[in-house]
Amino acid sequence: MLSSTVKTDSWKQQKIRWDEIDRYLHGGRDFIDDAALAAAIGANRSPDPARIRDIIAKSLAIETLAIDDAAALLNVTDPDLLAEMEAAAGQIKRHVYDNRIVTFAPLYLSNHCVNNCRYCGFRRENRNIRRVTLSMDEIRRETEVLCGRIGHKRLIVVYGEHPVSDIDYMVDSIAAIYDVAVPVHQGTGRIRRVNVNAAPLCIQDLERLKTVGIGTFQVFQETYHHATYARIHPADTLKGNYQWRLYCMHRAFEAGVDDFGIGALFGLADWRFEVLGLLAHAHELERAVGIGPHTISFPRLEPAENTPFLQDARLRVADADFRKAVTVLRLAVPYTGMILTARESADTRRALMPLGITQIDASSRIGVGAYADGTADHVQDNRQQFVLGDTRSLDAVIRELAQMGTITSFCTAGYRCGRTGKRIMDLLRSGREGRFCKLNAVLTYREWLDDFASPETAAAAEPVVQREIEAIGRQQPETIDAFMAYYQRIVAGERDLYF
Repeated sequence: MLSSTVKTDSWKQQKIRWDEIDRYLHGGRDFIDDAALAAAIGANRSPDPARIRDIIAKSLAIETLAIDDAAALLNVTDPDLLAEMEAAAGQIKRHVYDNRIVTFAPLYLSNHCVNNCRYCGFRRENRNIRRVTLSMDEIRRETEVLCGRIGHKRLIVVYGEHPVSDIDYMVDSIAAIYDVAVPVHQGTGRIRRVNVNAAPLCIQDLERLKTVGIGTFQVFQETYHHATYARIHPADTLKGNYQWRLYCMHRAFEAGVDDFGIGALFGLADWRFEVLGLLAHAHELERAVGIGPHTISFPRLEPAENTPFLQDARLRVADADFRKAVTVLRLAVPYTGMILTARESADTRRALMPLGITQIDASSRIGVGAYADGTADHVQDNRQQFVLGDTRSLDAVIRELAQMGTITSFCTAGYRCGRTGKRIMDLLRSGREGRFCKLNAVLTYREWLDDFASPETAAAAEPVVQREIEAIGRQQPETIDAFMAYYQRIVAGERDLYF
């Protein structure tokens, strides 16, 4: 035990590279100015309706909003103005991302962690958690269920911060996922893109992730409020270093990873402050590396095993406030993808998707090893970080989306065609990426329907497919012949054709 502790301490001492923090600071300070963000909220109270409509017009022009503009939106209370903001949010989503929702699944590979975050079920002092790190064979079995039984094409893999799941394990585990091929109804089920949610890494380690072929690299700041961050992340832990975490996306860009996602855990500090913190982070990335975040996530705190911190009702973000946060984020960073996870209930996700959500997960199990062992997805599992709110199957979610007239996309073409970084940002801002997305959404939808859909879901989805094909003919007449040739090949059993 002592030897293990010594090795872990030695590993921790080598993790943070101070030169990879200092190079980005401005006079020793980072770019989050707590006082200025708080002041913006106070200074923009009772905004004039004409000003709000001017701000909405900026959003509709796909401009990143200024901090004061976003703060004004946060202060809107008039129901009619809120309705106008929500309508604009939906319009922006359709302009930038078209009529689609991208689906993925989380795959937790290890819950060992050296940190001791007060709100997290994985914190090192939580003795109620059963610690598990999957072997490569176990990872393959999880993947076989995900791509061979459920039909997922895109995963986000999640790791604790610990020597057992360091960069060597990360690289090997991602390679193991890509190696899995499972015979399905027609063709072969595979995971086509692995996104990563992990602790902040140094440039050298990020270069290795780039080499193994990741998609989006996510690191969530948790809270942008310095004092709150320090209070809930003990100073003697790796996660206690606010700036090492804050500048991870700067390092990612240096490493050649130009597709990244940011997020905040809503319920740790004032939710309005977190919205402005996320916007400030987007501003800084645009300034420093020329591109903003590909995705923004905004999970809310959920109950976790043996984590009393989460029982404090003062930390909760009310549904109405959460709805406004989602709306303002869509307006403030109009080009970004927005992820709403199964932390939220089905009712909440149903209500918020029209406000600009672009990605959701389904058939999610967050216990380490829970896909392959068949653990019920509605129970508290002592291997998982928190409790899920939406435990519906992917088939059920796709059926509901179809009934709403929304197409589900399994597309991963952008990553493999090099539409990342500045290229994807330019396409998103102009609305041109939606043209590729519509084509690839229909092709991957057809694949999934033919290989995995229940009869009820297939019946609900068929009218959506036909409407989307008709829309392609109207909107992209120069492409329809090539598209239909691909579509017929998919129907005949070919797989993984994309534009």
